[in-house]
Amino acid sequence: MEALVEPIEEGRESPVRRRLVASALPTLSPSMLLPRRPRARPPFPLSDPSAHFVYFARNGIYALARLWGLAGKEVLFPSYFHGVELDALLEAGVHPRFYPVDRRMQVDPQEVARRIGKETAAVYLVHYVGFPGPVEELAAICEERGIKLIEDCALALLSCLGERPLGTFGHAAIFCLYKTLPTPNGGVLVLRHPAAIRLPEGERPHLVSTVAPMLASMLQRLELRAGHVGRAIRRGVRALGAGLRWRSAGHVPTGTPSFDRAQVRLGMSPACRRILEAQDYARIVERRRRSYFHLLGRLRSIAPPVFGELPPGVCPLFYPLQTPRKAHVLEALRTRGIEAIDFWGRPHSRVPWGMFPESDHLRRTIVEIPCHQDLDPPTVDRIADAVVEAMEETG
Repeated sequence: MEALVEPIEEGRESPVRRRLVASALPTLSPSMLLPRRPRARPPFPLSDPSAHFVYFARNGIYALARLWGLAGKEVLFPSYFHGVELDALLEAGVHPRFYPVDRRMQVDPQEVARRIGKETAAVYLVHYVGFPGPVEELAAICEERGIKLIEDCALALLSCLGERPLGTFGHAAIFCLYKTLPTPNGGVLVLRHPAAIRLPEGERPHLVSTVAPMLASMLQRLELRAGHVGRAIRRGVRALGAGLRWRSAGHVPTGTPSFDRAQVRLGMSPACRRILEAQDYARIVERRRRSYFHLLGRLRSIAPPVFGELPPGVCPLFYPLQTPRKAHVLEALRTRGIEAIDFWGRPHSRVPWGMFPESDHLRRTIVEIPCHQDLDPPTVDRIADAVVEAMEETG
């Protein structure tokens, strides 16, 4: 489930927008690239002995399907998903069979159990927006039926069910780093029995694939902190480097919507490890939770929340705003400097409109509102004000 976000293309800024107020993702500070001793032992999955680091989480999904010999076998898969994660499984020869996800991004474990048949080899569970799916129930069902459970934690890095990290309940788990942390790329595949696998190290990506997104993130951080001056510098640097950045044959951008088998051997950029060592993970979780609570308090009266509570241990990736006029709200927020995202709005050809109406509803209505660790309370207030204004404008 790679590419949670579809980044706003460079050069597509609305002329109405005066300055960037809130980025969709956390930004990179130059200080994070300096040599340092790690603050503490990194949390799961980063310190797990079986962690296999890859360029894209989708690469880990493909590698897992090949490792387990899932070609020609059935995998139960949720009806609400991005698309690239399914494409990775399809490329590996998997036969997906879909189960429903309701309007609150909830899965009924008994509904999944009823779909398990003689050909079923695994169940694929997505933890949406950092909130746990019914992983304990599905783990028990899979154990009883003798099949594998795959946890997709691409949206749930640093989240726990109580005190137990998500990704430790199933037989394997997939994580994406750059959705939660300011890394230029990076995914993690974790398996329960590390002694049983020896996956090869990935190939080092082209330098441009590391430098370009890091520079873009640092320039975005400069605009956020230096206002008009920072924005002018960012525009100037982008104009000078546009050709090099996007036309380089070696550049592999993140945020792409499709799986490319030619990229499956790519490993995580070495610079990512230094950035990972510079993170204060406890503070990241605390600030994301604080921002989510703030937005929930401000916005629940204007739009029914998908998740009305924030259980202990959850590290929310963003605030999912429900609106029937998604396109209008997105444009209104972007003109106010809020990088809101159309979350999973396009259906996959394997699950066309009408097959799962509840999932269709989510695709038509969910807007991703940032609540990441860069945001302080005054900025979160500005985000909430902008959302209220946008919702009022659209009726």
